[in-house]
Amino acid sequence: MTPEFWHQRWQRGEIGWHSDEINRHLAEHWPRLGAAPGSRVLVPLCGKSLDLLWLAAQGHRVLGVEISPLAVEDFVAENRLDAVRLEDPPFRRAVADEIELLLGDFFDLTPVHVPGIGAVYDRASLIALPPDMRPRYARRLAELVSPECPSLLITLDYEQSQMNGPPFAVAEGEVRDLFGSAFDVEPIAAVDVLAEQPRFRERGLDRLIEQVYRLRRR
Repeated sequence: MTPEFWHQRWQRGEIGWHSDEINRHLAEHWPRLGAAPGSRVLVPLCGKSLDLLWLAAQGHRVLGVEISPLAVEDFVAENRLDAVRLEDPPFRRAVADEIELLLGDFFDLTPVHVPGIGAVYDRASLIALPPDMRPRYARRLAELVSPECPSLLITLDYEQSQMNGPPFAVAEGEVRDLFGSAFDVEPIAAVDVLAEQPRFRERGLDRLIEQVYRLRRR
């Protein structure tokens, strides 16, 4: 899955993963992470998620990473932000108060680009990646955060043979395989949301579980 795939999805407006509401699991479970007030929160593959605004409203400094220029510009325009643009190769930065967006490829990140990360929020990153890219994602995340850094991870679990991703199914066993060597993995919630997502039922699913995890870097 190449960057061009995501550029085309944004250009065609095929962004079914975007929500016009704050993610309910974020609002409910974020306090369980114990992220320090004012800490910097990394949000990989953030799109134009309103969750960035929610995290900033909790007093966090928010660092989103997104590969699509359209997503970054839509987020700034739709939320009427006065953003300063900066060049920081291989990234471009858009900074608006407590929210900073890095435009570029997540896999180009090094700790130099994201110093002082105090927490991570992943609602749509891991499940956006095909199986062969997910181990690389987990390794890179482990490289970017310090020991004791907490993460809130939200995945989907369904019968993969019933629907092509993205979003992809990532079951608990795979989450433990991906992150277990570097993170403590704690499942904290599981909700079947198929009744709330008729478009997925129309695609052939008979269950759709949102699974929420708390991770902590060892």
